[in-house]
Formats: sequence, C-alpha cells, structure tokens
Amino acid sequence: MAEVIMTCGKLCSGKSTYARKLAEERGAVILSVDEITLTVFRNEAGDMLDEYVRRIQDYLYGKSLEITAAGTDVILDWGFWTSSEREYARNFYRQHGVRCELHYLDITDDLWKQRIAERNRLVSAGEVSAYYVDKGLEEKFAGIFQPPDESEIDKRIIIR
Repeated sequence: MAEVIMTCGKLCSGKSTYARKLAEERGAVILSVDEITLTVFRNEAGDMLDEYVRRIQDYLYGKSLEITAAGTDVILDWGFWTSSEREYARNFYRQHGVRCELHYLDITDDLWKQRIAERNRLVSAGEVSAYYVDKGLEEKFAGIFQPPDESEIDKRIIIR
C-alpha cells in the first residue's frame, strides 16, 4: 500500500535533496510547496506568500490522496515546522486510511548557518531557483520551527 512521507526540518536543512534521493529509491512522487510558489510567483508573492502557501498545501493534501490511491508513494517536501502542522497531517492521513511517516532532518546550528550562506550565494549567482534567506527570513523561521518530539519521529536523519 502506498504511503506518505513528510519531510521535517529547518529551512536549508537538506529536505529537498533528501526528498529527491528518497523519491528515486522508492519511485515516489514529490509534492513541493516551494516548487509551486517559485514557479508561479517567483519571488513576487510578497505579503500574500503565507496565504498562498496555505492554499497550496490544501491542494497538495488532496493531490497526495489521488496519488496514493493510484499506488504510488508521496513525499511531502515542505518542512512541517510546527507540532500543530504535523498533528494536522497525521490526523488527515489517518482519517483517509493512508499510512504516513515523519522523516526528521536534524542539523547542527553551525552547519545550518553554513547552508544558508551557500544557498544565498547560489541564489545570488542565479545558479538555483530558491528563496534568498535574509536575516529577517532566517529569524522568522528560526522562531517558528519546533523540533519534533521523539514520539513524532519515524526516521531521524542526522546532518553533520
């Protein structure tokens, strides 16, 4: 039976890279909020970004049910930064009879800062399509992120 894998971790912790590797291994489909927002809005969503993200997530929840019903695993590549987001997702899939797992990418603060700097360098050079993480965005997500409790984690990936 197909299942859903939720990737959880800080901004720039390696979730998208992990999702691509896992998708290749499992023949899974990745559903990415960032991919959609960057494709549709580029970096122009402004103050509406959080609302667009919410709408896209709602759409992707439904799409994930279609894909798993067709027998293919789904990887949700969008962070699950808060315990309430993780609880909502688990309840949603439980109600629909779909097995889900949380894979947590656990990164040290020093490596996290290095990855942010590297991403910003690549974005500035036009080598990747991603959000530039300025100090305000870094602080916003650092303030939002709630590491999952051990009881929430199905698989921990330690990034060192």
